[in-house]
Amino acid sequence: MAHYYCLLFDADGTILDFEAAEEGAFRETLAHFSLPNTDEILQKYKQINTELWNALEQGKIRQEKLVVQRFEQLLDAIGAHGDPVKINQHYLSQLALHAEKFEGAEDAIRELAEVATLAIVSNGVERVQNGRLESSGLRVYFDDVFISGRVGASKPARKIFDTAIRTLGIENRKKVLMIGDSLKADIAGGINAGIDTCWCNFKDEPLAPEGPQPTYIVHNYEELLQIVMEEGELANVGNKEKRHQL
Repeated sequence: MAHYYCLLFDADGTILDFEAAEEGAFRETLAHFSLPNTDEILQKYKQINTELWNALEQGKIRQEKLVVQRFEQLLDAIGAHGDPVKINQHYLSQLALHAEKFEGAEDAIRELAEVATLAIVSNGVERVQNGRLESSGLRVYFDDVFISGRVGASKPARKIFDTAIRTLGIENRKKVLMIGDSLKADIAGGINAGIDTCWCNFKDEPLAPEGPQPTYIVHNYEELLQIVMEEGELANVGNKEKRHQL
């Protein structure tokens, strides 16, 4: 018997290895447009992309502008010419083909789908996320997918979580758990929505005391299974020792 019977999963960085997918799609795109293809350019793109996605989470930019602007800024930074709209379109097509999964993710999700309602809540580009979930073979385990562009709100805004919970027909928010790798989007968003949160700290990063505080921290999917499947002991949110580390 599961303590949580509704699990909201982030996609990239949580179940799908976005860094591997990003690098593969980015290098293929550079080659397609005969652009310089170096590690330095990849890191510059990541910096630009991260800054723009942070701006999206703060409501400072819309996604449709972000995906083009990142390549506008990259072309300017490396002194190259090209059509950022066409480059972005090709990149997204390539990205949709990459569906690398984190170790243990599929086995855990298959088991969790037997005891809980599962859904994706993502800020990603809709056609890319849908394509990657299908390619990964994981889409079959999820009851629904909620993408920011379709919902009209991005994490950490409460609206995307409220939409998911309402659509899934969940009435008791104490039985809902948001699972993700981003403290600013997934954990802060879950807190905004009044639900418990689980930070997938796969990189073993420190938790800043002044930032969002997750209900749980896990380092792998075995630990996540313990949280969901244990009915009472591990789910005691008031126990701060258990709350912060498993």
